[in-house]
Amino acid sequence: MTDTISIAVICGSLRQGSFNAAIAREFSTLAPTGISFHPLDGMESIPHYNADIQSQGCPAIVLDWAEIIRSSDAVVFVTPEYNYSIPGVLKNALDWLSRLSPPPFSGKPVAIQTASVGMLGGARAQYHLRQVLLYLDALVLNKPEIMIADAASKISPQGELTDDTTRRLIAEQLAAL
Repeated sequence: MTDTISIAVICGSLRQGSFNAAIAREFSTLAPTGISFHPLDGMESIPHYNADIQSQGCPAIVLDWAEIIRSSDAVVFVTPEYNYSIPGVLKNALDWLSRLSPPPFSGKPVAIQTASVGMLGGARAQYHLRQVLLYLDALVLNKPEIMIADAASKISPQGELTDDTTRRLIAEQLAAL
């Protein structure tokens, strides 16, 4: 076992000014020492899942993500809520990853964070993501839950997480993971 804990980070938003991406960028300042974070980039380049494409070979980016997930000690998802669920691009990435052997999420500790401008902070997306991760055999951390409501008031226009309570809760979740 190494002294550094490796955590893969999957952001479910493609938006340049994403609140969720801003939160993920803060992880290194909020986490206990000895944790390194590895953002999984390029979600926008993952093709729509199609068994015909899969029969020709899995896209390289999906294979790269799977290797990073497998080699990481844990995974953190940070995602918005779209239409009471997870963003389609995130579900698509998970559909691709679910086809691989060995399964990248099997037995992997996972934490979920959602941020939204709404009052529920992405709670419905979080519950749907938990359902998908159950099928993927991930070990989802139950508490503390991170559902950041009214995200626009907690993240500055420059992308800095300014709310002390939210910072403390995220730090607690990262320590628990």
